[in-house]
Amino acid sequence: MGTKLERIAEISATTKRPEFTSLYHLINTELLKQCHRELDGKKAVGIDKVTKEEYGKHFESNIADLVQRLRNKSYKPLPTRRVYIPKANGKLRPLGIVSYEDKIVQLAVKKILEAIYEPKFLNCMYGFRPKRGCHEAIKEVYQRVSHGKINYIVDADIKGFFDHIDHEWMMRFLKWHIKDPNILWLVQKYLRAGVMVDEKYEDTDEGTIQGGNISPMLANIYMHNVLTLWFKLVIQKEAKGESFLVNYADDFVAGFQYKSDAEHYYAALKERMAKFNLELEESKSRLIEFGRYAEQNRRARGLGKPETFEFLGFTFYYGKSRKGYPWPKVKTSRKKFEKKLREFKEWLYDSKNQPAKDIVKQLNVKLVGYYRYYGVSFNVYKLSAFLHRIQQFLFKAMNRRGCRRTYTWNGFIGMLKYYPLAKPKVYYPLY
Repeated sequence: MGTKLERIAEISATTKRPEFTSLYHLINTELLKQCHRELDGKKAVGIDKVTKEEYGKHFESNIADLVQRLRNKSYKPLPTRRVYIPKANGKLRPLGIVSYEDKIVQLAVKKILEAIYEPKFLNCMYGFRPKRGCHEAIKEVYQRVSHGKINYIVDADIKGFFDHIDHEWMMRFLKWHIKDPNILWLVQKYLRAGVMVDEKYEDTDEGTIQGGNISPMLANIYMHNVLTLWFKLVIQKEAKGESFLVNYADDFVAGFQYKSDAEHYYAALKERMAKFNLELEESKSRLIEFGRYAEQNRRARGLGKPETFEFLGFTFYYGKSRKGYPWPKVKTSRKKFEKKLREFKEWLYDSKNQPAKDIVKQLNVKLVGYYRYYGVSFNVYKLSAFLHRIQQFLFKAMNRRGCRRTYTWNGFIGMLKYYPLAKPKVYYPLY
């Protein structure tokens, strides 16, 4: 199966406009079994409450039945169970939990779509792609603003991107390369499968549910056609100076050498989004002066430091280099910093009755996970501030275990010598 998908990827990479007419037969017993093996059995269950372990008890018969239903097109995905998780701004983000059998089929379709579209995606796209991630996107933005001729940044945010993907446009984009009606039928089945909210069914006339295996790929295909191709073929060709775009799922940042180019792009972006049923979040979208010469240009006009902008949980700002020159830097955004502190504090207070050794051991796992994301160049100070706050929360939590104080501050520091907390370090250099 891997060889067949590799062949599709090769054709897609070497053909200007490939058209694939026969793909549905690839969703066979071999591929579905492979997808079953790859799925995480610890994930939450869908509306049918079936786990990977339960599905595997009669695995051969279940897969045989699934293959048969796919062949005669009687397969029908179940509605997605909708849950909500808190965002950094206090709002709730909707997530969908797909039923286990649907996860298997979605992963199979995702593998086929990935073989077709991964060679077509532009280098500026970093979200949900093999060997690419948040840190590569952050590094690209940093390199552009620190070493390029960029003077202006357009920081834009799409309002409810996943919830407002237009199904008609999505299918039109897919039909550009996929001529197999059965694959298109299957994708449309998922788009219109519906959701269950508090045990009530709701239609899904637009959007793609966050949480499904296929959703990130569909989102990338949508952004590829709506944003990144348009930026390359229209905006950059019309720009008078240097420009760049970095895209991670629905988050993106664009930079320009000249203000006129940035203003033109910002105005055109609103029209472009509206054409495809999307809308910019005005409160989070803006054009700012930011780049190598931004600070001296602003000071010459009697203005202060360049404004800051946020991208993927980091704030880009201007500080000083070791030699005292203005230099772009990054740090953990305030919203993400405070949100993670609240999460750590809540966990510490809930775990306060465990032995100190066990608390510190589990806390270190969480801290290292935090450092691995936010441990980039220039951010050690912010990481150290986070650790200091965590030490304070730990001290207070351990002194709430009874009527009497468990530790004095000196005694607490002595305990940390035996059970030290993980120290911050830089995992991802940006230069």
